[in-house]
Amino acid sequence: MNLKEVYPDCDKLLPRLIAEQKKNGFISEQAMKKISDETKIPISRIYAATTFYANLFVRKQGNYLIEICNSPSCYLNNSLDVIKELEKLLKIKSGETTKDNKFSLHIGSCIGCCDKAPAMMINKKVYGNLTKEKIKEIIQKCKS
Repeated sequence: MNLKEVYPDCDKLLPRLIAEQKKNGFISEQAMKKISDETKIPISRIYAATTFYANLFVRKQGNYLIEICNSPSCYLNNSLDVIKELEKLLKIKSGETTKDNKFSLHIGSCIGCCDKAPAMMINKKVYGNLTKEKIKEIIQKCKS
């Protein structure tokens, strides 16, 4: 027996989750329950799918979504220093959002910018060849 036989609407789950996130910026527990009721997919499977994908969120994110690349290329080019600097400047850890809801910080596996390592994305805009000074400038521009 395959998944489609058990949950006929499973192929519609990911598009529904993406649409919900586009609409509200995240996928709430209430939204998951509604999708579960409509698709007959258990909420535990919906939560598992939502938390599996790096670009789906179960909590509201900040205005600036920062994704730091920590792939081998970035790691070898000091992405840990980038992470530490951002955590210090924003006073949050990966997976958190600042109290003013301005910034959310996430560590990702690869953003496809190995030639610009270390790199990060802010709201899908890539910043590469990062240094502490560049990071401070970027964050300052976002704050103003």
